Amino acid sequence: MKRSTAAMAVLAMLAFANPGVGQAKDPPASWDGLVQVPSKQLTLVYLQPGADFRGYSKVMIEPTEVAFHKNWRKDYNSTRRDLSGKVSESEVQRAVAKGIEAATDIFTQEWQKSGYAIATAPGPDVLLVRTGILNISVTSPDRPSSVRSFGFANEAGRATLVVEVRDSLTGALLGRAVDQEIAGDNTVGWRTSVSNRSDFRDLVAQWARISVNGMSQLKALSPVAP
Repeated sequence: MKRSTAAMAVLAMLAFANPGVGQAKDPPASWDGLVQVPSKQLTLVYLQPGADFRGYSKVMIEPTEVAFHKNWRKDYNSTRRDLSGKVSESEVQRAVAKGIEAATDIFTQEWQKSGYAIATAPGPDVLLVRTGILNISVTSPDRPSSVRSFGFANEAGRATLVVEVRDSLTGALLGRAVDQEIAGDNTVGWRTSVSNRSDFRDLVAQWARISVNGMSQLKALSPVAP
């Protein structure tokens, strides 16, 4: 699969991340010409100085990139003694395919609810939006097993969001954000495939709302101060 700009962006930024969720170690003040700005809701936000978001009334949304943490399957399977309880690569790929569809739909609906028209082609009033839900780890996947096991965990898992916005006509990079969060209610509970999907959907929905609300704030502050 061809790696998107969003994936490359987040992989670059993860070099500055601490193991703790929501923390960043010595992030750069600038990134691809963007300047870091403070944010109360996302770990890292970078904007193009002078960018003006007021003219965008439509969005062209690329399919959300979805990827598990590089070593998640290997690490999880190392804790399972029976073969039937191990996660296969095909299962991961099916989860990724379903995740792409679900996450793209969540982001699209949130933009539509906020009054943005969905464009299928570039235009002067069209903002290109790229998103990625990456480095996913699932604490206790619901797996069949020949050995009695208990799927209890404090959280459903963790993931990293990357959002990138560009002018659809010129491709000019206007902003980028990265956030790392825990999925789940952080209480000990029985974890199933249904509850895991629900917790991750809630997290993606939260990120979608933050992203769209952030655009409203950027319009009010445009042009972005240099």
